[in-house]
Amino acid sequence: MKTIRVVAAVIKEKNKNVEPIIFATQRGYGDFKGGWEFPGGKIEEGETPQEAFKREIMEELNTEIKVGELIDTIEYDYPTFHLSMDCFWAEVVSGDLVLKEHEAANWLTKEELDSVEWLPADITLIEGGEEGDVRDCWQYQFRNI
Repeated sequence: MKTIRVVAAVIKEKNKNVEPIIFATQRGYGDFKGGWEFPGGKIEEGETPQEAFKREIMEELNTEIKVGELIDTIEYDYPTFHLSMDCFWAEVVSGDLVLKEHEAANWLTKEELDSVEWLPADITLIEGGEEGDVRDCWQYQFRNI
């Protein structure tokens, strides 16, 4: 089975009520059109995951981001390929998160994580991989923003 290596950005912020939130996007193309995911994309030949991460977010969202800690590497078997997804925390450095390839986007609180229909690999990140999950890391990651 073919393996596709990708990166995903869990972009964090605080809303106007100072509640921690993360950015989710709705896929606008391909076999998984309409599914919700953390933004990101393929790691190109010769790129580090961190380089791919910055490039993909600039291409998809016209935004410069700061790459944070690796949350986990999700390994997921789709029917026609194996996905290896390096997932990092991120913060916006500059830009307005302009949707170039996605249908929609939402900032979600921890309680709202289940309000969208996540793609299977992204569900794995939310519910827990080998290193933990987004919910487990929530308070720790938002302590300094």
